[in-house]
Amino acid sequence: MAQRYVCVLALAAVLLLVFATVSISKDLRRREHQGTSRIPSQFSEEERVVMKEALKGAIQIPTVSFSSEKSNTTALAEFGEYIRKVFPTVFSTSFIQHETVGDYSHLFTVQGSDTSLQPYMLLAHLDVVPAPKEGWEVPPFSGLEHDGFIHGRGTLDNKNSVMALLQALELLLLRNYIPRRSFFIALGHDEELSGMNGAQKISALLQARGVQLAFIVDEGSFILDGVISYVKKPFAMISVSEKGAINLMLQVNMTAGHSSAPPKETSIGILAAAVSRLMERNHLTNALVRTTMALTMFNAGIKVNVIPPVAQATINFRIHPAQTVQEVLEFVKDIVADDRVQFHVLNAFEPLPISPFDDQALGYQLLRQTIQSVFPEIDIVTPGICIGNTDSRHFTNLTTGIYRFNPLYLQPGGFRR
Repeated sequence: MAQRYVCVLALAAVLLLVFATVSISKDLRRREHQGTSRIPSQFSEEERVVMKEALKGAIQIPTVSFSSEKSNTTALAEFGEYIRKVFPTVFSTSFIQHETVGDYSHLFTVQGSDTSLQPYMLLAHLDVVPAPKEGWEVPPFSGLEHDGFIHGRGTLDNKNSVMALLQALELLLLRNYIPRRSFFIALGHDEELSGMNGAQKISALLQARGVQLAFIVDEGSFILDGVISYVKKPFAMISVSEKGAINLMLQVNMTAGHSSAPPKETSIGILAAAVSRLMERNHLTNALVRTTMALTMFNAGIKVNVIPPVAQATINFRIHPAQTVQEVLEFVKDIVADDRVQFHVLNAFEPLPISPFDDQALGYQLLRQTIQSVFPEIDIVTPGICIGNTDSRHFTNLTTGIYRFNPLYLQPGGFRR
């Protein structure tokens, strides 16, 4: 099914407009909304059309990350030229420094008027996953607008954020905006490949410069509508942590044989039994409250009448912040309880620390207030867990406040996209 992005790019830009113009003192009880009243947040019809066309153009550039060895570098370079053309004020403003990192990622440093205030960072990524033509209602890189939706790969993940960040900054600058608090905009080019050449290099660069951040805002959660059956009204979830992961290969080695004289147990049968002991009946909300697992690869067999000597299964675990990699590994071994099954950790990383979300948490409270300002119909804003992994995990050395939110309504069907 085609990704569908409700035309709320304007709302995303409004969120960032309010976010960028609010200045908060160290004592959160004394809030100053400097500049908010003198910078209009309304957009003209012409500006709205320009916003939508800019997003469509971004979707039409196939910045696909295929694998760790292969990305569409031609498209990544084209995207860099595209944002220069679409956002000329951003690139020509004297107090904004632009740098290219890792060949295709982008770092914008926006210098504020008060250097005593700790800067913050806004994150997004411009690469997308492959889009096989099967199952799409329209070509995946068409950027087609139809029935109030813009269709295409990247409309939800994550060119909507890329374009909203730069669009908001462009519009602020055209309204003679000068920020009080400095901030960074970091746009990674390989988030779908774990961000090793993009976000990780940006983080290392800032760390070498001695930068420490007040907080970070990245993708990772939404306004959820109908996702939890007993919650009747939409609510906003700000993810204050994200899951860790293990890619674990289970392997069984047995003597090869012929299917005309099958043994009592085969490598495939033993492995299948081990996997079946681990599997659970998943529900959508299951991923929010516990460690989950998904069997993603099963390799065995060489010929229809040959009993294979080796069977392998690869399982992807997403680890809840209440657990560790080692705890999950020991749990799996205890459940399988079969010495014939070997365990090989292909790669793993721990869940991220939980960012503060109390009344004194600057980033969380600012984001919460902004959400309720832009979406007055939302009564509940709650902390939660990001069930995927984002570029923000590379920045834990720069701040303890990492928050993940995308200003879009998402219904249960949206997760399939």
